[in-house]
Amino acid sequence: MKRSRRVVVLGTLAALALGATACGSSGGDPLGGGSSASAASGGSGGSGGGSGSTVVVGSANFPENVLLGSIYSQALKAKGVKVEEKFNIGSREVLYGQLQSGNLTVLPEYNGALLAYLDAKATAVTTQDVNAALAKTLPASLGILDSSPAEDKDSLSVSQETADKYNLKSIDDLAAKAGEFTIGGPPEFKSRREQQFKDVYALTFKEWKPTADTTANALKDGGIQVGNVFTTDPKIVQYKLVPLTDPKNVFGAQNITPLVNKSGVDATATAALNAVSAKLDTAGLTALMKRVAVDKEDPSTVAKDWLKSNGLG
Repeated sequence: MKRSRRVVVLGTLAALALGATACGSSGGDPLGGGSSASAASGGSGGSGGGSGSTVVVGSANFPENVLLGSIYSQALKAKGVKVEEKFNIGSREVLYGQLQSGNLTVLPEYNGALLAYLDAKATAVTTQDVNAALAKTLPASLGILDSSPAEDKDSLSVSQETADKYNLKSIDDLAAKAGEFTIGGPPEFKSRREQQFKDVYALTFKEWKPTADTTANALKDGGIQVGNVFTTDPKIVQYKLVPLTDPKNVFGAQNITPLVNKSGVDATATAALNAVSAKLDTAGLTALMKRVAVDKEDPSTVAKDWLKSNGLG
């Protein structure tokens, strides 16, 4: 619906070969949360297809996905589409089944995590390749619409001060200084990524610290110089952190992408959802998540403001 922690959790839903720890910034692992019997039996009939039918927008049970569901819902309503909202349902296993049955019509998904759920052996990492693989893997009744540039994924992030001092913009730029830097992340981050960083980016860090959910704080306080922070963690905005670009795709694509039951969306609904994807980027979503997770604003209000400011509401 997020990889060393979050995406790996999602893949675990399909194959127990992957493991993860939770990312606290957006309220839980994308579609990796527990499900309930009531959620599994939720829905009151299929959404149907064509003009005049009701589009049922669902979401997983963590704040970022509820926010995205509200953005989708309100964008559809702005185009005259009848919408029913079913948010905070649960895990991908429950949601995916409800979408297949027609009890849900639209879900905010994370393309790389969805592919890992459907095919644990998938190797695609770029947005284009991941979406091509999904087109081949999804059943005929389901499809993805346009992916947004917004991604909730792993990053190597630094403080603004460190970025400015050493002119750091991409992971490539760390090569000259990594030997002087301490890197932080979840306890399993070193075993999963150390060799990969050496092989792909020629990075050898001075020290690896298991900072877990305190990684962003450790960057702010100077306890570490590089940290594994998810790209929509509101602390990126709060602490003025800088996620470094990943030109060699160590962290695979996790673009926010509408997953739909094809029979339930017509051309109007499709165009409305694609228009959202065209406007939604990572920095914007991170700012919205600060309002939801830090400032405790209502997701529907935050969604409404974003749609209005982008000419979609």
